[in-house]
Amino acid sequence: QVQLVESGGGLVQAGGSLRLSCAASGRIFSINAMGWYRQAPGKQRELVASTTSGGSTDYADSVKGRFTISRDNAKNTLYLQMNSLSPEDTAVYYCNADIKVDLFPGRIVNYWGQGTQVTVSS
Repeated sequence: QVQLVESGGGLVQAGGSLRLSCAASGRIFSINAMGWYRQAPGKQRELVASTTSGGSTDYADSVKGRFTISRDNAKNTLYLQMNSLSPEDTAVYYCNADIKVDLFPGRIVNYWGQGTQVTVSS
């Protein structure tokens, strides 16, 4: 059993910052790609940022230069530093990860966290 638990969401004024965390726990042999997604009311879930096990990163155009994704492999934890927040960033933010759950046959399972609300007031 694997769990992803997000934290760090909340209410912030426009121009402010928040740092989200996502801690993975359970039967984990290794974690491959990890990412942050968000879903605003009435909209589809969208990829915000992603990172590979080797540290490569990718960002949605809407957050480039404002958000930074990082991971601590020793702690199985993913982070999202969000700066210069705007009301358009208001959404539920979800953590996602591809996790190797056993050595043989080396199954990789995709997991989602429960989400954390980020609200940016104007």
